[in-house]
Amino acid sequence: MRFSFRPLRTAVSASRAWRPLAAAVFALLPVACATVPQTARTPSHELPRVSVAAVAPADDLLLKLIAGQFAAQDGDLATAAARFAEAARLSPDPAVAEQATQLALAARDWDLARAALTRWRQLAPAAVGPLQAEAWIALGQDDTEAATKHLLALLGSGDEQAWRMVAQSLLAANDKAAAARVLSALASPERLGSREAAWLAVSQLAFKLEDRVLADRLADEAVERFHSADTYGWKARLALDRGDRERARAVFAEGVRRSPADTRLRGGYAALLAETGDNAGAARVLAAGPQDDTIFAARAAYAARADDKKTLAALYREVQADKAPRGGLRLYLLGQLAELSGKAGEARDWYREVPREDERWFDAQTRQAILLDEAGRTDEAVTHLRALEPNVADDAEQLGSVFLIEADLLKRRDRKTDALASYQRGLNSLPDDGRLLYARAMLAIELEDVAAAEADLRRMIVLDPDDPTALNALGYTLADMTDRSTEALALIERAIALKPDEPTIIDSLGWVQYRLGRLDEAVATLRRAYEKLPDPEIAAHLGEVLWVSGQREEARRVWNEARRADPDNSTLVETIRRLDS
Repeated sequence: MRFSFRPLRTAVSASRAWRPLAAAVFALLPVACATVPQTARTPSHELPRVSVAAVAPADDLLLKLIAGQFAAQDGDLATAAARFAEAARLSPDPAVAEQATQLALAARDWDLARAALTRWRQLAPAAVGPLQAEAWIALGQDDTEAATKHLLALLGSGDEQAWRMVAQSLLAANDKAAAARVLSALASPERLGSREAAWLAVSQLAFKLEDRVLADRLADEAVERFHSADTYGWKARLALDRGDRERARAVFAEGVRRSPADTRLRGGYAALLAETGDNAGAARVLAAGPQDDTIFAARAAYAARADDKKTLAALYREVQADKAPRGGLRLYLLGQLAELSGKAGEARDWYREVPREDERWFDAQTRQAILLDEAGRTDEAVTHLRALEPNVADDAEQLGSVFLIEADLLKRRDRKTDALASYQRGLNSLPDDGRLLYARAMLAIELEDVAAAEADLRRMIVLDPDDPTALNALGYTLADMTDRSTEALALIERAIALKPDEPTIIDSLGWVQYRLGRLDEAVATLRRAYEKLPDPEIAAHLGEVLWVSGQREEARRVWNEARRADPDNSTLVETIRRLDS
């Protein structure tokens, strides 16, 4: 039960909201025996005497309410329920008895709940809440027959919240199967009536109670009665929950045919098609019906996944022709569509128009630099990025990204010395940026500068001793490029303790085992890594250890399998050339 405590009105001030504690104390002081002497000549310097009769603790309503409220706020539902039950016996306010009942229900103290409920009925004989409470108690005591009787009475009361109250009672039950049986007895067409929302809500309630048969039956009938987008969407979701994608696809298709303007239904259908690999179909589903920037963007994403150049070009023209205002999202989308359509110059123009205050502005700026580099204008790209630096100087994430992108562009042009200088500039501004430290370490490894790589990776470990990426990278580097295999093993074991199922770390462990001469362990470890991730570099390692172990046919099989997937991988090519030439 999700319990929400609410302060109550007191018996003395039943028409007022709960007041601050001090005010309530003074308001509830007993005054029945207070007397003020009525002398004609009370000296002006003397105060009247007030006599206050003491209240026995057992009769102190305020004390019990305060104690109950504090207990509820502390999460002690049992004590809160007991104090409010005592208060309910003293107070004529039915709200106190109601709160006592709810607290007892939350505490699952059925005897106390019945006592509080009896008081609630005395004070509010016409209330429907007690019917819900009766059902709640009956379900708690495994009496489904009584629970059904009380919930039927609740539904027959005409209260507009009746089904919501039924759902609360059934969801609070420990025995979901018993609650589902009660719901099945309640969920007749006559009681659900002509309200689509009621049919859907009760079907969803059955689903939560794990009665899939009832949920399906109600969903099917809801579709037959209403043929609405919501009913088709829910029926399709139930089919997906059963793993029946074909059924879900058919339901979505029929729903979209009947309600082509419903965005959620079209989106759900498109997502299902994409999950089954039909990205082109997903784009087509979204193309029918009303359009906005979100739908345009989804269509672009699906068409790009399908590598459908024709659809992307048509979509680009469609978005250009659309008369809706061109905000940041629309301008950025036009830039992406221009890129995907092979129109880099137009893409840069669109990206330039994205306003500074838009959340996509930074991405639009960096895309311009990347497009300049792809056009062979790397120096212009670097100049553009450096002009961007002062505009993002107060955002460490974005500023670090500028330096990373600049260095990456330079590396791709084989300007590795310039890339190192870019990393250094970045670390001058952001000395503890882990991304820059790691990227510079990886470049240092490419340049076979183990000392520089080790320095950056050790700095990362100082900043975060539990960084598995840095621990693994340093351990692997030491194992692969030095004779410090024992030290490497300790680092990799720390990394694998942090991420025991990470294939790249398992690969590092197998490699260092190989370096230590533990061939059988290395083969087993590398097999496990390759099963988790059939990566060409892991294949190169596994194949080498198999080769050295005398299992050369299996080594060739692993290498050939990896080479079919990535024939140009440098590690794989070098390993095969070195061992099997």
